Amino acid sequence: MAQRPVAGQGRPPRLALILLLALLAGCAGHSPTLRSPAGNWVTIQRGDTLGAIARRADIPLVRLRRFNPGVDPRGLAVGQRILVPSRRERAPSGGPYRYQVRPGDTYSGIARRFGTTAGRIAAANPDTPANALRVGQLVRVPLNGGRAPTTGGASADAAPRRLPDPGPVPGGARDWPWPLADYRVARRFGKDDRGTLQPMLLATESGARARAVADGEVRFADSMRQLGRVVIVHHADNLQSVYALCDALLVDGGQRVAAGTPLCEVGRHAATGRFDLLFDLRHGGKPIDPETVLR
Repeated sequence: MAQRPVAGQGRPPRLALILLLALLAGCAGHSPTLRSPAGNWVTIQRGDTLGAIARRADIPLVRLRRFNPGVDPRGLAVGQRILVPSRRERAPSGGPYRYQVRPGDTYSGIARRFGTTAGRIAAANPDTPANALRVGQLVRVPLNGGRAPTTGGASADAAPRRLPDPGPVPGGARDWPWPLADYRVARRFGKDDRGTLQPMLLATESGARARAVADGEVRFADSMRQLGRVVIVHHADNLQSVYALCDALLVDGGQRVAAGTPLCEVGRHAATGRFDLLFDLRHGGKPIDPETVLR
């Protein structure tokens, strides 16, 4: 004999409905969490960082920063508006940018934003007169002198350049902790058989977290081609530490960290099948042997 349904069965309890509505109401004030902000203007809200916005939009952080020249990632203010580029737009270090026309755009307005001139943009787009711009259209934006606006961010596609000699490693860079609690050195810092300088590779276990080796500021926390997710921390005395081959980021660009702060979760390296952390120390941008600094 078929059982009689219990009253209310198949419907969520009233309390659950109330909680669900409250949750949805709370999300309504922060729309970027509900859909990708790519291609739109975003109003900064409490707790926002450029790194978090770039991850929600699934675009490189360096591209977001280049589309917002003059924006200080450490000085974001609630109510400030930033432009999140779409996945169609590009911002190579030397230009020209590939920019998507938005409502109200003019060549003059685009030029002011990127520090160039309306004449240069018009010359780079001979088939698109200034009075015929269409929303959604891609236009080329050449930069003055072929240089991108300065944003102070790490550039994954900047042209290599010769770095000045920073001098001896500062005396304060001694007895720093290793970035992993449990590890073995799978590859030491040094040149390989072909004379190519290789950074240190540390093997660890699943779930391991790389930690900051000294106090500093996160200057880059994003993905890099062939390096997975990468964190770069700048320390006092022109020192930098690099943590690559990460699986998940735990910090954002512009964030201050103390020695021992978890930065990222180590991922499985496809080439070795191990859980590897690529660790690099630099002084003035030049690599140094981590074993001369770590205890």
